[in-house]
Amino acid sequence: MSTEPRINDRIRVPEVRLVGPNGEQVGIVSIGDALKLAQEADLDLVEVAATARPPVCKLMDYGKFKYESAMKAREARRNQAHTIIKEIKLRPKIDPHDYETKKGHVVRFLKAGDKVKVTIMFRGREQSRPELGFRLLQRLAEDVTELGFVESQPKQDGRNMIMVIGPHKKKAEAKAEKAAAKAARGGDPAAEGSVVEEHAEQPAQAE
Repeated sequence: MSTEPRINDRIRVPEVRLVGPNGEQVGIVSIGDALKLAQEADLDLVEVAATARPPVCKLMDYGKFKYESAMKAREARRNQAHTIIKEIKLRPKIDPHDYETKKGHVVRFLKAGDKVKVTIMFRGREQSRPELGFRLLQRLAEDVTELGFVESQPKQDGRNMIMVIGPHKKKAEAKAEKAAAKAARGGDPAAEGSVVEEHAEQPAQAE
């Protein structure tokens, strides 16, 4: 079924509650009088509440209304930010320098409004010490608590332990702030650093 409203002579009711082009209430009038007013104003009579009794109709330029609505919908889709899950992999016995580097990636991703999937990879005898990975994930979560929160608690998945950190800041807000900062600098943003894995939004389950 069409979602288009009925307009002009497609409105087949004896009377309507009429609203003027500026939102003013005209009142209940016959369909003939409503169509006459629309014609005199060089506007369309558009049914905006078909289930009301009597139906509510408004005088408007329907072509212009449809165009503006389409433009707003297109702009909304353009500005819609899709959540991305970045992945950082750590070893349970990571050295301090590497930890700070990895934490820096997590901070950058959270500031950008992205989720971060943190994976602890156990090898050999390390698998018998899951508490090492758990403590490391807890430490990381505490270190970035101002930027993100633990969305998925640490859980063992085979040889790995996984935790997902979600950003406090929404993606759209982060994009807006980044654009403003770039405009203020008047130059290109700094290099992003090393490449990490990137995933579309999905449950944080290791394959």
